[in-house]
Amino acid sequence: MPETTLNMIARAQPADASDSRPRETIAILGGTGDLGTGLAWRWSRAGYPVVIGSRTLAKAETALAGLRARHPGTTAGAATNADAARAADIAVLTVPAAHQIATLASVQTNLAGKIVIDVTVPLVPPKVGTVQLPAEGSAGKRAQEFLGDGVMVVSAFQNVAAHLLQQEVGIECDVLVAGNKKAARDKVIELVQAAGMTGWHAGPIDNAAAAEALTSVLIQINRRHPISHAGIKLVGQG
Repeated sequence: MPETTLNMIARAQPADASDSRPRETIAILGGTGDLGTGLAWRWSRAGYPVVIGSRTLAKAETALAGLRARHPGTTAGAATNADAARAADIAVLTVPAAHQIATLASVQTNLAGKIVIDVTVPLVPPKVGTVQLPAEGSAGKRAQEFLGDGVMVVSAFQNVAAHLLQQEVGIECDVLVAGNKKAARDKVIELVQAAGMTGWHAGPIDNAAAAEALTSVLIQINRRHPISHAGIKLVGQG
C-alpha cells in the first residue's frame, strides 16, 4: 500500500479525544460510489481509520478527492482493493451484485479471519422493484458460502439511501444486521451506530434475504407514494 495511505490511516483519531479505545481499520472495497464514500465519511468522522478501495489506485484517489471536496478534513486513505483489504481489520463490500463474487475473489487471501460487511443488494435491472433473490437465497449467504467459515460475513445497510449518507443529516432508517457469529454482529451494530443509525440483530446470514428483498419493496414505495428515501424503523410496545 502506498506510504501516503498508511500515513492517513495512522493519523485517524477518535472524534472524542477522551475516548482512547483502539479503532479497527475499515476497508471499503469498491468504495468509490455514493454508498462507499458516504460510509467512509461517517466512519472517518467517528474516528475510525478508513481506506477507500477500488480496482485501481487512481479511481480510489479520485473518489477520495471528491469526498474531501464535499467534506474538507476527512481523514481517510485510498488504495487498490487488495491493499485496502490487507490493511483492514474489517472490510466492507459496496459493489453492484454483478461484481460481488469477482471482487471477493480478488481479495480473498487478505480476508482470512476478518469480518466482511456485505452491503450487496441483488437488484436485477430493469425490474429493480421486483424481489429477485439469487439461487443461494441471498447475496449475503452467497458471499459467506464463497469465502468459507474462516471469514465472518455480516449483511447490513441494504435499506439505507446512499445519497443521505453523504449529507449532514439524521437518517430515519434502522439497519438489519444478519450474520452467523453474534460477536461479529455486535461489532457491525457498533459501526451502524457510529454512522448515525440504529442496528438490530436479525439472526444468521440466511436471514439476509429479508433485508435484501425489502430494498425492492422500498423502491416501490418511493415510486407509488409521496415519500422519498423510504427506510425501515422498528417499533414495539412495552
